[in-house]
Amino acid sequence: MSAPAKPRFDAGDPLGIDDLLDPEDLAVRDTVRSWATDRVMPHIADWYERGELPGIRELARELGSIGALGMSLKGYGCAGSSAVQYGLACLELEAADSGIRSLVSVQGSLAMYAIHRFGSEEQKQRWLPGMAAGEIIGCFGLTEPDHGSDPAGMRTYAKRDGSDWVLTGRKMWITNGSVSGVAVVWAQTDDGIRGFAVPTDAPGFSAPEIKHKWSLRASVTSELVLDEVRLPADAVLPEVTGLKGPLSCLTHARYGIVWGSMGAARASFESALQYSRTREQFGRPIGGFQLTQAKLADMAVELHKGILLAHHLGRRMDAGTLRPEQVSFGKLNNVREAIEICRTSRTILGANGISLEYPVMRHATNLESVLTYEGTVEMHQLVLGKALTGLDAFR
Repeated sequence: MSAPAKPRFDAGDPLGIDDLLDPEDLAVRDTVRSWATDRVMPHIADWYERGELPGIRELARELGSIGALGMSLKGYGCAGSSAVQYGLACLELEAADSGIRSLVSVQGSLAMYAIHRFGSEEQKQRWLPGMAAGEIIGCFGLTEPDHGSDPAGMRTYAKRDGSDWVLTGRKMWITNGSVSGVAVVWAQTDDGIRGFAVPTDAPGFSAPEIKHKWSLRASVTSELVLDEVRLPADAVLPEVTGLKGPLSCLTHARYGIVWGSMGAARASFESALQYSRTREQFGRPIGGFQLTQAKLADMAVELHKGILLAHHLGRRMDAGTLRPEQVSFGKLNNVREAIEICRTSRTILGANGISLEYPVMRHATNLESVLTYEGTVEMHQLVLGKALTGLDAFR
């Protein structure tokens, strides 16, 4: 009996990772890839160069229409997709641009996730259907000007005044802030850290946009200013007190970054690979030289190892066995390797590597933000160090 024919080697999927995906997984991936190709890729270089994301509300509604907002949540108009499907969506969105993936990640994995997991039924009914449809954009206020990696030191404070809450403070580097209809804001209270669903039209709330960024330029980034914002008693998220609330949201968002960073890496690698086949020096394509092939081989190894890691973590999330330390493992590795892939791709493109006609430098600069937001390299190293040794080096 003859052995079955081996499949053709696929440069786009050298390990055959697609064999791990079922038809529904592939359909989700293809839907998001098609949307990003049609709606983002023709414009993203111009948006990035101009430092703006025009039509963000329309883009949000379109993302809602394909089920990409809060897609792993169940009910309230959410798609109820698997963690792997959400990850595949993040990869395809970030292959277009990190700013687009950040829009979706902050909306679904932070703002919607917080309300879905910790909110009252009334809060869920009020906010989640509109957010899932992209009719309402949300943001997540945790980081402060003086407290990034140490959220326990936040100064934003919510005090009781009769049955109301009054919030005062500032949040910094908030994606979606100035276009949001609701802000999930974390604040100190006499009882510990609490979360609040803050309507952005509340008196005393403002969200000035942050300009002059050299990373995530095609993204809305804002400061949140809360100047004695008065909220009714039912604005507080009732199901959590303490840092476990915002940190659990961050774990969910970091999981998306594990996948998304590989999208930026893939786009850069594919650009370098195509360029190496057509760019000629010394009478032949540069892809025919040993040093270039070594670069391409090393990048392909790290790219697809990272995708396999993301897939493994997604299956663990779907099984309910994923630990926060494992998400730190994934973010630490994949973002670090994605940056290296971008830098190596840039060397293959030579001077063209810095041009916005190619995606490489845009992805490289975006990843400098992804490297530090939702947990810096050092924080994830310490998370893993504590897990490995049993010794806490944070303080």
